[in-house]
Amino acid sequence: MSGSENAEGHVDVADGGGSAADGREPVAGGPPARQQPRPPARPEVSAAELTEAAIVRDRGDRPSRGWRGALYRFTGGALNPGIGAEERARHDQLRRIRRPLPGSHRIAVTSIKGGVGKTTVSACLGLVLAETRGDRVIALDANPDAGTLSDRLTGEAAVTVRSLLDNIDRTRSLTDVARYTSLAGRLQVLASEQDPAMSEAFDREEYEQVVAVLTRFYNIVITDSGTGLVHSAMEGTLALADSLVVVGAPTVDGASRASKTLDWLIAHGYPERVADAVVVLSCDRTSAEVDGARVREHFASRCRAVVEIPHDPHLATGGRIELDRLRPATRDAFGELAAHLADGFGRVRWESA
Repeated sequence: MSGSENAEGHVDVADGGGSAADGREPVAGGPPARQQPRPPARPEVSAAELTEAAIVRDRGDRPSRGWRGALYRFTGGALNPGIGAEERARHDQLRRIRRPLPGSHRIAVTSIKGGVGKTTVSACLGLVLAETRGDRVIALDANPDAGTLSDRLTGEAAVTVRSLLDNIDRTRSLTDVARYTSLAGRLQVLASEQDPAMSEAFDREEYEQVVAVLTRFYNIVITDSGTGLVHSAMEGTLALADSLVVVGAPTVDGASRASKTLDWLIAHGYPERVADAVVVLSCDRTSAEVDGARVREHFASRCRAVVEIPHDPHLATGGRIELDRLRPATRDAFGELAAHLADGFGRVRWESA
């Protein structure tokens, strides 16, 4: 850059190498261009900042149960004592049940002994998961001996899993699958074949074909298996399961049979499933002579979790199950079971035995 000093000691720019603040080229011999201060840089903003947490004043958790809920409602929200420990645990349970699920998840509910509530557990678990979560849940009755899952949920068994198998090559969409299911609330139900002569043909290969179709359209598939651990369909159930629920009871026969179920699984190459299983103790039959704590400790030492389902008059009838007719303690117990299973969503699947 070249320039000359004038009489006032200013340097005149001669080569036009700069611009005035107003965008005009400086004139040689004229007054110097003044540098205008740059405005401060504005931080980058976006609509992502307008979240509820950012712009809504904290109202605190609103209680809905007990004296806290009564006080909150009575004062129209003017007094908010917050939620108690029990309700906070309930919120945590709901958060766990609603855990995001990548892909599909298959839950097998089984027992070596009949009459301990296996179908009841399958039905209530399916209802709780379907109602609490926003994705698709289906319960499949894989009992080869005219299972009663559809009786407990919808009372419809005119169309069964056999009907789906007969048309499986033409089943290409969710609408196609829905032709063979019935609906209990938000839960889809696929009934077992009610003719024992035909249901015997439901083997491992056919079970795997059915599950392959269901996992294309449903996020959670719950299988209510038969009580025979050695029949072919059970082999497919165990091979494909991502989570396992073993049902027993806090009685001598109910507890011993549930424990023998675990023994059988370990002996046949499923130790990982046993370690990750959830044991459900159905308390329809109880006795003061049985040490319940000892029973719980036994299964807690062998499996991931133990859940006790209390006696409930609505379930004891053996009729159609409706969640809103369950006692709160029963509903909470099935919520606990659902939360334990949801804790396993997204885990790496076991290798098939």
